[in-house]
Amino acid sequence: MDLNTLWFWLIAVLWTGYFVLEGFDFGVGALLRLVGRDERGKRVLINTIGPVWDGNEVWVITAGGAMFAAFPEWYATLFSGFYLPLLAILVCLIIRGVAFEYRAKGTTDRWRANWDRAILVTSILPAFLWGVAFGNIISGVPLDVDHEFAGTVLDLLNPFALLMGLTTLLLFVTHGAVFLSLKTTLEVRDRARKLAVTLGSATVVSLAAVLIWRQFRGGNTGTAGLAVLSVVGAVAAVMLTRAGRDGWAFTATAVAVLTLVAGWFVGLFPNVLPSTTEVLGTLDIHNAASSPYTLTLMSWVALFFVPFVLGYQAWTYWVFRKRIGTKQIPMPVHTDH
Repeated sequence: MDLNTLWFWLIAVLWTGYFVLEGFDFGVGALLRLVGRDERGKRVLINTIGPVWDGNEVWVITAGGAMFAAFPEWYATLFSGFYLPLLAILVCLIIRGVAFEYRAKGTTDRWRANWDRAILVTSILPAFLWGVAFGNIISGVPLDVDHEFAGTVLDLLNPFALLMGLTTLLLFVTHGAVFLSLKTTLEVRDRARKLAVTLGSATVVSLAAVLIWRQFRGGNTGTAGLAVLSVVGAVAAVMLTRAGRDGWAFTATAVAVLTLVAGWFVGLFPNVLPSTTEVLGTLDIHNAASSPYTLTLMSWVALFFVPFVLGYQAWTYWVFRKRIGTKQIPMPVHTDH
């Protein structure tokens, strides 16, 4: 395996880790009102992801940085052509982080309600837009011979990409509902379980539809196997949630997300951004890559620092592994002033 191939798969691992981890906290944010309902319930939901949501976002920063360093042509073409949707995602991530921190700074009901709306919108929109973005990446976009994006924003809003966006949104919200079933107690857990079953059924249908469509649009044996695993994971999550096996259900949704994202990269390799117009415009792991010296230096840095980051994040999840319930949340002070 050469360094170009190695870094393609390392970037795939980073994106997969990001969607598995950030996926469930997008889902928790999207369910803030439906599952939380009252103030104490909402605080339970926020506390389930409070210790980990910012650590989860490190994965996307690392993935973007690795793309910039290892495949600068890929990074440049992608971030210029997908400028508006990626800017919208970035703004959402910033506002979402602020909302988590500032929600508790005020004492009025209106203050909290406004930040609740911000959390809701900035959890739903990225969950949808990431799917749209990767739907376009795997199916290809208009690129000229200089590897420049030759389309418009409307080209990115094609039916396949929109269905992929709907699928990632449903899958992440289901992932979040199952996570809440695992992490909460009493009435909050009951509401999360009911929603996990309902949303999980819709997720299975959407997931199966987009993966079948993908297979007919240029899939291979590897993508077919991963597609089956993804759908099986989603189905298993619904069944395990009904049976009250929360830990295994969360594992199943994690597998569904992991195999979905892995399938994107398996189908893409060795390309990184196919062109739908000019064959010579297609970017692959060779014409988009940095110099061998850069890739070698990056490999040594990753060898030393990645295990440390993974160990620290695993320790964080272990420390905050216990369930949370409304009994641990004090009664809120209600005021409109």
